[in-house]
Amino acid sequence: MKTVIFAGGSGGLGAAAARMAAERGYKAVIGYLRNQERASALGRELKAPIVEGDIADDAVRRNLIDAATGAGELYGLVVLTGAPARVPLEKASMEDLLASTRANFGGPVLMARDFAAAVGPHDGSIVLTSTMQGVGVFPNSTVYAAPKAALVHSAKILAKQWKVRVNVVAPGVNNAGMAEHSVQSGKYDAFLERGIIPRFGKPEDVARTILFLLEPDNYITGQVITVDGGLSLKM
Repeated sequence: MKTVIFAGGSGGLGAAAARMAAERGYKAVIGYLRNQERASALGRELKAPIVEGDIADDAVRRNLIDAATGAGELYGLVVLTGAPARVPLEKASMEDLLASTRANFGGPVLMARDFAAAVGPHDGSIVLTSTMQGVGVFPNSTVYAAPKAALVHSAKILAKQWKVRVNVVAPGVNNAGMAEHSVQSGKYDAFLERGIIPRFGKPEDVARTILFLLEPDNYITGQVITVDGGLSLKM
């Protein structure tokens, strides 16, 4: 059975993708940072190993790869980790910039590196998660968006130099993940009222895209798919 690591896989987007992967015959391995109760519940539901910790830490990355290797044939990696980093640049400190870079760029890139080394010459697929803000230009998003944009560019470099496929999914305004609180607060209602997007995104929108990119013998690598209802094109 092919195993897929879902780093940051216990949240709304990750859980939807992990469930969809299990339905399609993959063995999921769930990585999580803080919410053990939520991760444990998902692990029981999917009969999936769970691994706690920050993927910026060497030991956590090793534990995820070991868990996936022990559960079956190491095949896929989906990185859904990150931090919202909502502090505006005008008020940001060096610590803010470094924290965002660690969470939104450094950890994911190192996880991809270690996974690619473990897969070696075999067929494999990496799906990294950026954001519409890493693709489109949105005011006041520098601290968060810049590391996510760096992740997009790095994925293209890695797809060029590695045999394993590397692609990026960039979610938009979604009813799960980092945007969920903002959606519920009404922050983005104007996008609906002005007809900029037809609806808010659902976790399944992102999950379907991830699973498409995970398909074995896929002919797609080094690409970015923005799942935002066209929002980044209209801003």
